[in-house]
This record gives sequence, structure tokens and C-alpha cells, in this order.
Amino acid sequence: MTSELLHLPDGRQAQYWSVGEGPAVFFLHGCPDTRHAAFPGAEAAREVGVRLIAVNRPGYGQSDAAESDHLTVAHDVAAVADLLGVERYAVLGMSLGGPYALACAALRAERVRAVGMVASTANVPELDPPWHRDDLTPEKQDFIRKLARQSVDEAIALMRPEFEAFVAQLDPVGAEDEALAAKWLDGLHPLDQAVLARHEPAELAAAAREALTNTAGYLRDAAISFRAWAFRPETISCPTTIWHGIEDSNASIRNARWLASQIPGATLELRPTAHLSTLHTHWPELLVRLKNNYSGR
Repeated sequence: MTSELLHLPDGRQAQYWSVGEGPAVFFLHGCPDTRHAAFPGAEAAREVGVRLIAVNRPGYGQSDAAESDHLTVAHDVAAVADLLGVERYAVLGMSLGGPYALACAALRAERVRAVGMVASTANVPELDPPWHRDDLTPEKQDFIRKLARQSVDEAIALMRPEFEAFVAQLDPVGAEDEALAAKWLDGLHPLDQAVLARHEPAELAAAAREALTNTAGYLRDAAISFRAWAFRPETISCPTTIWHGIEDSNASIRNARWLASQIPGATLELRPTAHLSTLHTHWPELLVRLKNNYSGR
């Protein structure tokens, strides 16, 4: 496994991790999360025969913050591919990373061979109703609608106080591993807790610290994720598979059905899982499908 830093053409630093050999699969993490979410896929990547690459988006870990959006991140993925000597690749997006994966395919159709989306959100303003979760209070529903109307900077300003209070409560810098790991798992669906609890507290704490110590990544992600996309899913031309858990409350199943209806030829795979557990219990299946779709083009 390698875990290193790269310098993008504009001088920004990008932090990445990779494992395995074979067709390249770029992993686009969720929010707040990082390349750590791909670590449990290392064994499957070796067994399946793919090169799994996870890059922290701007503002996460040691990746420099930037005024990023779906399209600039797609350019960043292509730039990292160039630096790693990768010509063509598949993309696998988790949760809010799903739209970033689609943007890669829309913007770099000549390079992206296959797309996988796991527990992903749709183009939220086009959902009916226009929010990604079905358990939101009326106040939260209004807040999501408000975010969609604001500029990115205004949305960041609206979300900053609550998120910074959340980070302060977790105390990623000062907390001991066991305490931080417990807080990181608190509030998750029981199926997700059970999967993540298999990992050592030090692993979970390291993931939380990388995701939360710098708040710029989350705030940027969240500010653009509830706005209308700057690309159209109808333009995706490569094989696309959408995996979604029927117990997922973070992104209701309406998201998956909308994605499947908008992406030409997309395959929808429903599983008896929640949110994070859809990814972490299906690594071999995900990578085999992407490898087969990659090779079949």
C-alpha cells in the first residue's frame, strides 16, 4: 500500500492512498470522510486484481483547501491519474462522493470506463420532495431548501456554527482514541455501527481526525451537495451500477431510484443494509462489477 502526497498542476497538494494492481478504480469518499473509507477494501482490491486509489478532496486531511465543486474535483481526479500514469479508470463514489464520481464520467467520458455509486445522493433539488432524507423535521427541510438557493459562501456561513460545534464536541485533536472512536460511531444505524466496530479504536480515531481536524472539506462538500448539479446524469455513457441499502436513512431509497431513472442503462442493486454498511459489506462485489464493466467497454 502507498500513502503519499502529490502536487497538482496548479501547485495544490493532494493526499492519496492506493493498493493493488490492475485496472484503476478511483474511490470518491463521503462527507465528512476521507481516503480512510477505502482502507477496508484493500484485501478485496488485491484479490479481485484492481488498483484502488483514494484521494482526499480539497480541505480534507493534507489536501489543500480550494473553491472546489463537482467539476473541479473531476479535473483533480484526472490530474492525479496523470501523475500516477493512469490513462483510463473506473470511479466508485460513496454517499456524497457519488455525484463526484458521476461528474468524472460526465466531464472525462474518454477516460472513465465504469461508474459505481454506493448509498449516494441524487440531484437534491430535483427530488420530490427536494431533500435527501425522509426523517427530517420541517425546520431541517426548510434549511435544505434554503441551502439550495444560497451562494456557496452563504451556505458555508449558514452551516459553519453547527458543524464547528459538532467538531468541538468530538474533540478530534485532544480526545483519546477510544473516546473519539465511540463518539464517531454514536448515532449511526446499528448495521453501520456493527460493521465499523470491527475496526480497532485507533483506526476509527485516525479516520475521524483526518475527516474533522480541518473543517474546510466538509463545509465545501455540504455547501454544494444540495444545489443543482453543473452536469447532467443523462449524459453518462459508461456502464453505471447503483448500490443502495433498503435500511439507509442517510440517503433515502428515493435517491437511488432517481439516479437509476436518469442515468442511461444504469443498474440498481438493492441490499439489506443501511448506509456505511452497504459499502463495507460488499467490497468484493463492488470491485468485481467495476472491473468487469471496465473490461467490457
